Amino acid sequence: MRKKLRIAALIGCGLLLVIAAGLCGLYWAVKQEPDFYRQAVQVDPAIQRKASDQMLQRAAALRSDLEKEGRWQALFTAEQINGWLAVDLVENYPDMLPESFRDPRVQIQPDQMTLACRLKQGTLEGVVTLTVEPYLAEPNLLALRIRKARAGLVPMPLAEILDAVSEAAGQMDLHLRWRRTDGDPVALISFSPLKTQDGELVQIETLQLGEGEIYLAGTTRPRRVGSGE
Repeated sequence: MRKKLRIAALIGCGLLLVIAAGLCGLYWAVKQEPDFYRQAVQVDPAIQRKASDQMLQRAAALRSDLEKEGRWQALFTAEQINGWLAVDLVENYPDMLPESFRDPRVQIQPDQMTLACRLKQGTLEGVVTLTVEPYLAEPNLLALRIRKARAGLVPMPLAEILDAVSEAAGQMDLHLRWRRTDGDPVALISFSPLKTQDGELVQIETLQLGEGEIYLAGTTRPRRVGSGE
């Protein structure tokens, strides 16, 4: 009888060790941070501010170009975007992100973009990442093909991500619908014809991602008299 009890106790201890090891492994996996994110949040504040200023300057130049009839184009780097996220977003738009999210950063690669930020929810704290493939399905129709979502190294349920994207689009009054491409969810965000102060129509025609940069191009054309535009 005692022998059986010892065996049962050993089995029980073994199971507890396996469970504990699994939990430790899961905790370790959730706490992992992508290399690009760790490097991006450690950039010197002076460099971040300079990059943020460059982002604002390019955005202002783009707004000016949009007001002129004809072709326009703009190039933004991941460094500039991350500088804006680290400085201007924090200083001037502190309520844009939920309280549980902080320190957002991006990585831009050919044909895909990874968004990352720190998430603190209860006792859980780690870096969550969302990898998307953005492209223009047609002029003024942005498609975001969601490739994967992770908390550290652990895959996250996409259902929660899709709900969050839909909620964010609703808050910004964006027209969003969903479809699937080879099993991946794709968010289609349509922009009503953008108009300049003079009533000219702005059309986004090109969206290209390169190594560390994103390129936009399009046309500003006169509003057609007698049309519904």
